[in-house]
Amino acid sequence: MAAMAFWILVLLFPSLALSAEESHEELSNDYYNKTCPQFKTIVQQIITDKQLEFPTTAAGTLRVFFHDCMVGGCDASLLITSNSFNQAERDADINLSLPGDAFDVVIRAKTALELQCPGVVSCADILAEATRDLVSMVGGPFYNVPLGRKDSLVSNSIDVEGHIARPNMSMSQIIDMFTAKGFDVKEMVALMGAHTIGFSHCTEFSNRIFNFDNKSEIDPSLNPEYAQGLRKLCADYQKNQQIAAFNDVMTPGKFDNMYFLNLQKGLGLLASDQLLATDPRTKSFVDLYAANQTAFFDDFSRVMEKVNVYQVKTGKDGEVRRRCDSFNNPNHPNVGNGSAV
Repeated sequence: MAAMAFWILVLLFPSLALSAEESHEELSNDYYNKTCPQFKTIVQQIITDKQLEFPTTAAGTLRVFFHDCMVGGCDASLLITSNSFNQAERDADINLSLPGDAFDVVIRAKTALELQCPGVVSCADILAEATRDLVSMVGGPFYNVPLGRKDSLVSNSIDVEGHIARPNMSMSQIIDMFTAKGFDVKEMVALMGAHTIGFSHCTEFSNRIFNFDNKSEIDPSLNPEYAQGLRKLCADYQKNQQIAAFNDVMTPGKFDNMYFLNLQKGLGLLASDQLLATDPRTKSFVDLYAANQTAFFDDFSRVMEKVNVYQVKTGKDGEVRRRCDSFNNPNHPNVGNGSAV
């Protein structure tokens, strides 16, 4: 309802659309050159150490970045922890599986930056910069990340539903979700290519390998040998819900186009992944990226630059948090009372 109300207002008052689109014009590549010249060096050192120590950090950070941006913009609202007065975005059910290493790498960078230049660098900028550097570190493309975002003053779990795609959604539902945010089908497919790194818990795809329907135990769109391997891996998933499988079974730690090649072979882990290879609206893009990694990298870079400035907060619309997991003023009247649009 909040999103619908916003677009009705845009139709009545077009200037609102301009202000929403131009809010990122205050961002710049040299934003911290004078106030925190060591910003990029510090972030690069922190993420390098973390990735070498925990190789799933890149995938986790990319996922946290996307989940943050898609709910109210790239503003670090996802990093806030809940308290007795407010359940934050981080505790929405779809975010409970986000890996702790991703939050930790931002906290490490924030701690180091606060020692170097206190009160200057936002958590939102750290998350955006760290995500790009980690994607590049594991083989992905380097893309532009303008800086100057402010951190949100709102983080509310009730704002999350309807903004992050779920594995059991239809392709029409997923396309509609991205379209509402200004991303076309090709951009959506490129973004879903981020699944070339990372993992998913068995609970997210168990319906595809156990009691799929009254005709088959296994989703027939799954490669049979792959399905049997997943059944063995996830045999005890109900007792241990932390059991997970790599999204890309071939090159799980490398950012490449193998995800799309896998989809063509029935090796898509999530139902929503595999749909990309068969739906006529998305299949041609899957085939393009499977055949041409450069095309995938180019398109992924362009759409990530677009995501990076999605509904960012600047000026008085946000703050630079002292800690990434809490607001500077927890009694601020906006805390916990906002809605994502």
